[in-house]
Amino acid sequence: MAHMPAPADLTAISLPDALMADIERAGYYPALVADVIKAAVGSEDVHGHLVHQETTFDQDAVRRHITVFARTGTRLVVAHADDFPDHFSGAHEIATATTECIPLASVRGVMLTHVVGDPSSYVPGSLGSAVTLTIGWGAVSRVDLLPAQCNDPDCEGGDHGYDGTITSDDIALRISAEAEGREALDRAIEFARDLSASIGH
Repeated sequence: MAHMPAPADLTAISLPDALMADIERAGYYPALVADVIKAAVGSEDVHGHLVHQETTFDQDAVRRHITVFARTGTRLVVAHADDFPDHFSGAHEIATATTECIPLASVRGVMLTHVVGDPSSYVPGSLGSAVTLTIGWGAVSRVDLLPAQCNDPDCEGGDHGYDGTITSDDIALRISAEAEGREALDRAIEFARDLSASIGH
């Protein structure tokens, strides 16, 4: 009978204190989340991270999700965990935790969309009250098509085809200062800046 290889000794892998503190603060099965990140990161050092916990409402159920970005010197590790009822036992929940490792050279773009309420009263340096952080590495692309416009005022409405854009948005997170605090918003902006500076070399 074949023997399964022993799992990696995750106790020998350490994550930065700041990353561990953010995972603990999120409160979503922190031991599990830390272990899946350790298993993906391995012996590499983590140079930047972002932890985002989100609660959603699914019919009568409240579901929690957590997404963690960890940037090493060579890779972007994306971890996502959520839970759902075990329909077989009916008494327990099942958690799934998935990691994806993307070479930094493959990250195609880091996009920040700033949401600014009442822009006429914008305070310089505040960068708005929420951001959407979008990271693309080519695994998922979206095609947006619109009927092509004609600039000829004498045109009588022939078929001009379509104009389209292809955007890569493999993952997008929305972080709100109102819901999660200004510190969480600032951390997201800082992580986006750090990741942007690390790609394309």
